[in-house]
Amino acid sequence: MNTKKIADLGPDERRALFDRDAGIESVRGDVRDIIDQVRTEGDVAVREFCREFDGVEVGNIDITDDAERAYEEIDADVREAIEDAAANIREFHEAQLPEDWREEFGGRELGRRFRPIERVGVYAPGGTAAYPSSALMGVIPAKVAGVEQVAVATPPGEPQNPITLAAIHAAGADRVYRVGGAQAIAALAYGTEQVDRVQKIVGPGNRWVTAAKAEVQGDVAIDFLAGPSELLVLADESANPKHVTSDMVAQAEHDENASVVTVTDDPDFAEAVAAEIDRQASERQREDVIRAALENDAGGVFVARSMSEGLLFAEEYAAEHLSIQAENDEELLDRIDSAGSVFLGSYTPVAAGDYASGTNHVLPTTGLAKITGGLSVDTFLRSTTVQRLDEDALDSLSETITTLAEAEGLEAHAESVRKRFE
Repeated sequence: MNTKKIADLGPDERRALFDRDAGIESVRGDVRDIIDQVRTEGDVAVREFCREFDGVEVGNIDITDDAERAYEEIDADVREAIEDAAANIREFHEAQLPEDWREEFGGRELGRRFRPIERVGVYAPGGTAAYPSSALMGVIPAKVAGVEQVAVATPPGEPQNPITLAAIHAAGADRVYRVGGAQAIAALAYGTEQVDRVQKIVGPGNRWVTAAKAEVQGDVAIDFLAGPSELLVLADESANPKHVTSDMVAQAEHDENASVVTVTDDPDFAEAVAAEIDRQASERQREDVIRAALENDAGGVFVARSMSEGLLFAEEYAAEHLSIQAENDEELLDRIDSAGSVFLGSYTPVAAGDYASGTNHVLPTTGLAKITGGLSVDTFLRSTTVQRLDEDALDSLSETITTLAEAEGLEAHAESVRKRFE
């Protein structure tokens, strides 16, 4: 891999780096047709699409009991790893639970209370790779938030991946559905004979899943439209090139469309990483996928004239995962606002957050970290404001209220205040 100087990047190169998208436009029309058919035909359409896209004949779509059996039957060491990861994820998300509150504001008693959404759908990806970790990341914060019914949709397989099913059960899901792709999102959004309709859908997926979430948004709530996975490593000369490269290669392993970047102010370090990439990629089972990802236009190894220029690059990039491997990592972190999740230090690989440190790995991509955060307990809560005014408090506000109400032409609003003082 060749290194590039940030200062030398042309408009097209910058556009490829900073204007990333989820790649859904090319499939929106087909996805719309799938959704319409599922809404009209229900389980019949779901089974037809499972046959067409997954090559699987699906009988029972609801396989909740199969997930419980899988949990009991998988190897004990895998079950223990799932439970260890689940415990860490649960502990971190329990710390996020907000408390209801009310305070006095000069006779105005104001506050907020928090209540969970009632029914949530979680998408747990499958296909070229199964992701039991995504089931943990989607279900656990929902259950911690108090969601009454959490349903998981995961693509059908022959056989169904037992580790994914076990993770879904360990996370506490109430329903498990054997359906993937756009048809899964449609079934969750509108309901079928076997699939209960939900109020919000969360979780990562391929472009068909993402396009379907875009289509149903408005009829149900969603988390966000996620694109291919991303990593930006911000490193200085104190970093270990092998550690940085191992994170890049690990991220590239996801998908040939993954965006993987290292930015450094040290040209020699950049060259060391570029050389190490070729060595490590050749040792991995998914070498073809890794090399394709590392060579796409949204990634690379870049040299900044200063760490300040590197920080500006990182802030504009707004990566899903930001790894800071530098001597003054805390100072650099203080200057970063836009990132889905931050990994500090040489011994904090992104894989730790992917699986077991406790933070959530369902994160915004394509620059959305500039406007939203990742999946959390907040994702599954709604807040209600509460207020109580005494007579003196209303009296002190009456002129302000009536003046503004009449300025808006809403006479009855003003009168609703005046009537209380007649």
